[in-house]
Amino acid sequence: MDERLIRKIQREGAEALLDAGVSLPLLDLRIPLRKQPVRVRLTMKRPTLARQIKIAHAYLTMDTTAADLDAMDVDGQMRFLARHGKTLSNIIALTMDCRWLPVCVLSWLVRHRMKWEYQKAAFREFVLLMGTQSFMTIIRSAEMTNPMRLRLSRGRKGS
Repeated sequence: MDERLIRKIQREGAEALLDAGVSLPLLDLRIPLRKQPVRVRLTMKRPTLARQIKIAHAYLTMDTTAADLDAMDVDGQMRFLARHGKTLSNIIALTMDCRWLPVCVLSWLVRHRMKWEYQKAAFREFVLLMGTQSFMTIIRSAEMTNPMRLRLSRGRKGS
C-alpha cells in the first residue's frame, strides 16, 4: 500500500478517536484579486442522541444501505438521488456541527452547494460510524445500578 494512503488512514483514525470529526467542503467562494478560491468547510461529528434518533428514522425510511449505494450504476444513482436526495441532505445536515445555522438551512446548502461525491462519501462514512456500541456500556451500567434490584447482602430478608 502507498505510504501516503497509510498515513491518511492513520490520520483519519486519530481524528475519529479524538472526536475531531470529518471536515467536508461545502462551497468554494471566488474572491476578486485572489488566485485560489476560499473553501468553506463544515465538520461532520458524532451527533447527539436526539439527532441520532432523527437520522435513524430518516435512514430507515430510505430503505437503502451504503453497500447498495456503492453497487448502483449511474442510472441507479440518479433514481436514488431523485427519490431520496432531500432525505440524504437532511441526514448530512444533522451530522454537521454547526450551531449558528438551523438544520433546514444547512440541508438546503448541502443540497445546492455540496458536490455529489462528497455527499456520497459523507453518507457512507456516517453509516459506518452509526451504531449502538457506544450505548452498550451505559445500558450495562444502568443495569448494575438499578435501585429496584435486590442487593447481594440482603438476599434472605429482601429488605
